[in-house]
Amino acid sequence: MELFEQQEKRAAYQPLADRMRPATLQEYVGQSHLLGAGCLLRGLIEEGNLISMIFWGPPGSGKTTLANLIASETKAHFVSFSAVLSGIKEIRNLVEEARAQLSRHRRNTVLFVDEIHRFNKSQQDAFLPHVESGLVTLIGATTENPSFEVIAPLLSRTRVLQLKQFSPEELETIVNRAIKDEVRGLGSLNLQMEETALQHIIWSADGDARTALNSLEAAASLLSRGPGNRIITLKSVEEAIQKKALQYDKAGEEHYNLISAFHKSLRGSDPDAAMYWMGRMIAAGEDPLYIARRMIRFASEDIGNADPRALDLALAAMQTYQFLGLPEGELVLAQAVVYLATAPKSNALYRAYGNIKETIARTGYLPVPLHIRNAPTKLMRESGYGQGYRYAHDYENAYVPQEYLPDGLKEERYYHPTDRGYEKTIKERMAYWQRIRDTLK
Repeated sequence: MELFEQQEKRAAYQPLADRMRPATLQEYVGQSHLLGAGCLLRGLIEEGNLISMIFWGPPGSGKTTLANLIASETKAHFVSFSAVLSGIKEIRNLVEEARAQLSRHRRNTVLFVDEIHRFNKSQQDAFLPHVESGLVTLIGATTENPSFEVIAPLLSRTRVLQLKQFSPEELETIVNRAIKDEVRGLGSLNLQMEETALQHIIWSADGDARTALNSLEAAASLLSRGPGNRIITLKSVEEAIQKKALQYDKAGEEHYNLISAFHKSLRGSDPDAAMYWMGRMIAAGEDPLYIARRMIRFASEDIGNADPRALDLALAAMQTYQFLGLPEGELVLAQAVVYLATAPKSNALYRAYGNIKETIARTGYLPVPLHIRNAPTKLMRESGYGQGYRYAHDYENAYVPQEYLPDGLKEERYYHPTDRGYEKTIKERMAYWQRIRDTLK
């Protein structure tokens, strides 16, 4: 049975999010940076010239749906493979199936591996020769950074494409389509939805299309209990997803105004104002864990190493709140707010990492210098790997000058600590090391 052949006849027990998966590329909403006119993925699909790739993106961003559509649009043989449930034996079986498809039907095989980051090294190694030979076109999906979770040889044979969260406008299109679609969606129920209810579903989904459709389905199921009620209200959505709507204005601008006031009060070292804006957000119905996440971000962005304990305290506050809940947990968050507001401030880390990203974008992937590469084999040692490396612990104060950055970036310095808090100690230590380097020039 071909992909999507029976899509309109799917069983009623299937979740709405599954039934509403786009049947064609034209139905797909979002990811315009990949699928827009002239963009890479759009061109590959239209030309039928697929390459192995890894979709990296948050939950509910359409990774699985897009892989299915690619196979459908290119008339390829599609095989879905779970990294959680499958092993080496299953890999061998699908390779044989791919050979049969190519030999008998002259069809390429698209192998979709969900949660590819869960594969161990030997499982990933098993794919390598078949991806390299082109026997299978691998499409992996992951919510984790592939740079850390996928082995380098496999990563070099694939193209990483980053999927983004759906925007509020895109989620609104997806939800409205599900309400109106009479075959796959809820159109036969003749539902109407209050604007406030729609916006609450979109806000609660936080860019996740699956969550938005699940919330819609739950709210619609509540209506079936009442006689003749066909209007999805804000109250019914709140009941369905068990999350109160924010007492903000319709456009949601006040949400951003309050979080901005909160962040700037922390940065401005005003604990009273910061606690006030936190209280305002909680009173409006904001998720306290959202506030906690913003404080964790703040601890790195605006305090950094001026007070390394700030990050520990922010994390502890979030974990303690999860244990206590409301109302007891509010005091824990207030404690963290006061600590962050009164801590010494530094954005040196924030600026340093921004410069690092700019350098990488400008210079590309420069090779690792030979002297700091590992040399586990004789061939690698003979090729110069590890030669000249000086082991820091063999030297006084466990420090010896040597270059760690790639050629072309020598002497670059990205992190410039301030004179505030613990960063003053870091600055003094770095200055001491610099004096040692200067004496050897």
